[in-house]
Amino acid sequence: MLDTYPVAPKTLRRLRTGPVGAFIDGFADALERDGYSAASAERYIRAADHLGRFMLMSGRPLAEVGPQMLEIFRRHLPTCSCPDAKGGKANHHVYFGAKRFREYLIRIGVCQAGKPATAEICEPNIVSGFRQWMQKHRGAKPATLRLYCRDATTMLELLGHDVGGWDPKRVRTFLLDSVGKCSVSTVEKRVTSARAFLRYLGVHGLCRAGLDQAVPALAHWRLSTLPQCLAPDDVDRLIAACDGHSLRTLRDRAIILLLVRLGVRAGDLANLRMRDIEWETGTLRVSGKGRYEVRLPLPQDAGEALLRYLESRSRVTGDDRVFVRNIAPFKPFVSGDAISSVVKRALKRAKVSSPAKGAHLLRHTAATEMLRHGLPLEQIGMILRHRGIDTTAYYARIDFALLRRIAQPWPEVMK
Repeated sequence: MLDTYPVAPKTLRRLRTGPVGAFIDGFADALERDGYSAASAERYIRAADHLGRFMLMSGRPLAEVGPQMLEIFRRHLPTCSCPDAKGGKANHHVYFGAKRFREYLIRIGVCQAGKPATAEICEPNIVSGFRQWMQKHRGAKPATLRLYCRDATTMLELLGHDVGGWDPKRVRTFLLDSVGKCSVSTVEKRVTSARAFLRYLGVHGLCRAGLDQAVPALAHWRLSTLPQCLAPDDVDRLIAACDGHSLRTLRDRAIILLLVRLGVRAGDLANLRMRDIEWETGTLRVSGKGRYEVRLPLPQDAGEALLRYLESRSRVTGDDRVFVRNIAPFKPFVSGDAISSVVKRALKRAKVSSPAKGAHLLRHTAATEMLRHGLPLEQIGMILRHRGIDTTAYYARIDFALLRRIAQPWPEVMK
């Protein structure tokens, strides 16, 4: 209830008799359940009242509060003249409070959630079939599906919807013309998505068989660079930077130790669920790319850090995922990007300098540490869930002592 917050009686009357008065107490309860502090909740409640007065002045009902109206409201704030609006003007808390209020209105059925992206609504049938095929047979994640289907739609628009008439020359010309001003990473993704789409068309007999072989390969020399990883001293500093008893440090320590001991991917931890932790056997069930599932041994220090975090996590979000935000609303991480952000902040706290900053840096570090301790490449590949030994061999080049023994001198220095 709104009465639990330190709000003056006069302000209480104004809020409850305002345009959103019928919803203000329920919104206050929702903010408390989501774990917002009293100060933040009070600001968001005032923002909800402000939004209601703005909608009243605009002659629109609350049911019409959508993304477009929120943007209009945001632009209105610096020059606000709403009567009795005490939620501030240019303060970003007002806009975020309005967004939270709209989410509450959607939850109770006053507003409707936004429709799916226009690109998905207008998606050609052949691309929709490609999306379902990638999801069912390849286990592609939503981010991958968005990228692949966007590129597939572009191919249809530029090469024509009669995919049966596509030939190698047209496919190669399209790709070479479309990647002229793109970065290397964008070109790599476009080549991969084009091959996947053409394989789908070929499997279903919609285009010439083997047309995916017409996609030109990007010039790339495998094993030409060394894996980016941290030195053992830097790893110790990184872990020490997560010491503490706060919920944030307990969570960050568990994440860092799982990454650096097991070499899991950021997405693996973002999607890790309570049922994936098998305490009796001391193992962790991980399912990553292509639904390739393995059970990994849970190291002692990582397991203890994970247990301390779970024991201290006071709020249950209704989702059984392990890692959640440490500020309200306490929701699970949306993607692996949040895990990489944890690593970046920990690296900054530890004052560790590295060309790479995300979670994949610790995957490389885990692999190189396993190799330094004499673990065979086959076992390292099983832990990292590599599909071929050639991928794992990438890490063999950090054994500089062995490389020096087999390296041949350049001809000009031979006497």
